[in-house]
Amino acid sequence: MVPFNIAGVQLNVSLADNIDVMERRIAAIVNRFPWIQMILFSELAALGPSPANAQPFPGPTEQRFCEIAHRHGIWLIPGSIFEMFEGRVYNTASVINPEGSVIGRYRKMFPFRPYEIGVESGSDFLVFDVPDVGRFGVSICYDMWFPETTRTMVSMGAEVILHPSMTDTIDREVELSIARASAAINQCYFFDINGVGEWGNGRSIIVGPSGYVIHEAGSGEEIMPVEINLSRVRREREIGLRGLGQPLKSFRDRPVDFNVYQSDKFDHSYLNSLGVLEKQGRS
Repeated sequence: MVPFNIAGVQLNVSLADNIDVMERRIAAIVNRFPWIQMILFSELAALGPSPANAQPFPGPTEQRFCEIAHRHGIWLIPGSIFEMFEGRVYNTASVINPEGSVIGRYRKMFPFRPYEIGVESGSDFLVFDVPDVGRFGVSICYDMWFPETTRTMVSMGAEVILHPSMTDTIDREVELSIARASAAINQCYFFDINGVGEWGNGRSIIVGPSGYVIHEAGSGEEIMPVEINLSRVRREREIGLRGLGQPLKSFRDRPVDFNVYQSDKFDHSYLNSLGVLEKQGRS
């Protein structure tokens, strides 16, 4: 058994500075659940969903979270923050280790267009190792709607996907299905942590590598402390999901390449016929 303990935090998200609240919540979690080793917040939890709050990385907010992680000796993913880089805005999540060092930053690959306006797409995947435990990957909200994101991280060895979200819309029900399917077809843990309040309707979900739901939150603030077992991931990948299909091995051994991803080998005329990616207007 390779146990590891993660607390997802479903917190109220607003346009206000939420860092003090997050700091108090971290202290309360560590005090109440001293066995917790990693804490994960929802997308844009710290400063809200306004690109006007974008700041450079490294920056003051990230540094403060580094100090908090070091003080409590925890892994910390404080959701994401809008990052300003060379005049462009990205939706960026930092991964901070228990020594208070940033070991990686992930820029959201698929901003929620046409609604997440003025935010650029990232292009690099992020996987990282927790020593003596296993490999983790990070994605953000709308990324999960593109199964290639999770598949790529898993193909890079990820056994746990940490996925902060900010969903306040009626498609949350669909996202719960996507989270469960992502865990099952990739035989991994999937932590989809949403916010509540002005910019979130909750229902965070944690799914295990067999596709079983470990916990689904309600619509209020909630702390979700969960022990995961990465030996279970490795066993599922060895013998198959619930002792049945072995999708990762089948993907590895596939006899076909998917030309849809190669612009010079696939006819994209249908996709190009769908029109401009823009908000729907009144008819």
